[in-house]
Amino acid sequence: MSADLLEQPVLGSRRLSNVLVALMVSIGGIGFLMASLSSYLGRDLLPLGHPAALIFVPQGLVMGLYSVAAALLATYLWSVIAIDVGSGSNRFDREAGVVTISRRGFRKPFSVEIPLKDVKAVKVEVRDGLNPRRRISLRVQGRRDMPLTRVGEPLPLAQLEQDGAELARFLGVNLEGL
Repeated sequence: MSADLLEQPVLGSRRLSNVLVALMVSIGGIGFLMASLSSYLGRDLLPLGHPAALIFVPQGLVMGLYSVAAALLATYLWSVIAIDVGSGSNRFDREAGVVTISRRGFRKPFSVEIPLKDVKAVKVEVRDGLNPRRRISLRVQGRRDMPLTRVGEPLPLAQLEQDGAELARFLGVNLEGL
């Protein structure tokens, strides 16, 4: 790697937290399906409780509908994890004079190229509260701010500051937002 090239990988949706949520939704959906089938067949197919005692209409039927909803949600979650939506890289090439931001989308990957001369600053945004946001973005002339950090779990504040300062130093622009 040369002194004129900086490449940062970006983590996508293939994270432990997403896998755990998809696993819980899948297990819950199977549980609802087994409860619905137990109600319909009149036999306990689950080791917990007595779902065979449920009246099929409306209780068992609703359990079946919950299982269909869980199956659809689990299919979506597992697909997003398998495709690794949001993963990609940020590539800063001083020699070529271009910033390339590439990400993997749900249907197709996309890439944005920005001339380095249009980059005005590196912006660090920190917002705490109910919906926290900690991200680094590029202030680009004539465009919206281009986010560079991953979506989801917020980065630690020290890491965010260090990454922002390092990037601003590499690009030779100001660091805003601190």
